[in-house]
Amino acid sequence: MAVEWTGLGPELLLRLDRSAAETLGSQLQHELRDAIRNGRLREGERLPSSRVLAGELGVSRGLVLESYGQLEAEGYLSTRIGSATRVSAGAVPPEPTAAPPPVATALRVDFRYGVPDLTGFPMRDWIWALGEAGRTAPTESVNYGDPRGSLELREILAAYLRRVRGAVTEPDQLVVCSGFAQGVNLIFRALARSGVQRVAVEDPGDRDLDPTVRRAGLEAVPVPVDERGVDVEVLSASGARAVVLTPAHQCPTGVVLAPERRQALVAWAATHDAVIIEDEYDAEFRYDRQPVGSLQGLAPDRVASVGSVSKSLAPGMRLGWVACPARLNELIAEEKRDADRGSPALDQLALARLIASGRYDRHLRRMRSVYAARRDALVDALARHAPEVRLGGLAAGFHAVAHLSGTADEDAIVVAARERSVGLYGMSGYRASRATEPAQLVLGFGNLTENAIRTGVSAVADLLQ
Repeated sequence: MAVEWTGLGPELLLRLDRSAAETLGSQLQHELRDAIRNGRLREGERLPSSRVLAGELGVSRGLVLESYGQLEAEGYLSTRIGSATRVSAGAVPPEPTAAPPPVATALRVDFRYGVPDLTGFPMRDWIWALGEAGRTAPTESVNYGDPRGSLELREILAAYLRRVRGAVTEPDQLVVCSGFAQGVNLIFRALARSGVQRVAVEDPGDRDLDPTVRRAGLEAVPVPVDERGVDVEVLSASGARAVVLTPAHQCPTGVVLAPERRQALVAWAATHDAVIIEDEYDAEFRYDRQPVGSLQGLAPDRVASVGSVSKSLAPGMRLGWVACPARLNELIAEEKRDADRGSPALDQLALARLIASGRYDRHLRRMRSVYAARRDALVDALARHAPEVRLGGLAAGFHAVAHLSGTADEDAIVVAARERSVGLYGMSGYRASRATEPAQLVLGFGNLTENAIRTGVSAVADLLQ
């Protein structure tokens, strides 16, 4: 589909050589033909008006009209009275036909993990926050600034994290980043510069971390997770001097790191001069349990805590932060400066307005209610259609783990469900060994309506029993 440019027409790069023997009109016609033939101008695209193009090229309008007329006669352009000049249908040679990409099976219901309710994004509040940021921001705020991020946002984030997560941090210890992915990359590179060689990662856990660790020049070491969280004894024997954890709601098992494991982790970090990297990916959403404080609050000198608005607002926001331990503070800030000089200024100011105004808290309260209702719909649907299935990890977040019978074939269930247009995802995809036993499914319900959840469970219930 051709791009429909607005206004008098887009700028168009054309070169005219006034020292050449060829006339300017002939050159203009050649330039336009070449632009159409090589695909710079596509079928249906609008050209600048003759008046605008003449002004840009420094030629007479009559010369442009004559050139447009010649190309129209040759079939390259089409014009209508009262309408723009456009590239004619069929004027552009067809592109070589390539084999069409395989078409993915359309899913009626997709229990994909980690996707929040995209329809719940508070667009009106965000537009308000952007307007407030643009209205009140000083001119200097859109210049190159501190690569750590807007001081206003860092002050508000520090206060928010102290109030809501029990963190111990100040604005100069925070680095604003483009979500968790960039935040953890900055930490890994800072760790490599400080002499760390091995980083422990949870197993099962986010397997995307493994190549990220390796790209930073480090070795990823899987450490098992049980019903009380990461196994600290195995971690101690691993030789790692850093570990990435999801302590408030383990990804993907949903377990909470037990209090004695928290204390053991802090002791391990002190004994091994190590760093704990805390992923606060969905800590805002809890239901029938007391809030779990940030691990960073227990040992701010040993914990780098990474948070973002990817789950609380939307992944496409690409805004997050790192609460840095003192030993890595300057290194992480340097890595951020070298990576991109800083995150988008107006978006940072808008997020600051959103949080300070109370609209962010109001949004979180509303979404907790939405996700709680969807969680209840999942529990009720499984109790009705597949009562043998045990659910875990339900106290927080917007995914649960379905524990299947000992004879269940996890991979076969995933394949059979997809044939019924239902997306299911096995725990094996989160294991370092890709093991399929015990058979478990990770059921994301954040971006599904209650009706969709009931429909999806009903469609695959017989596969789960």
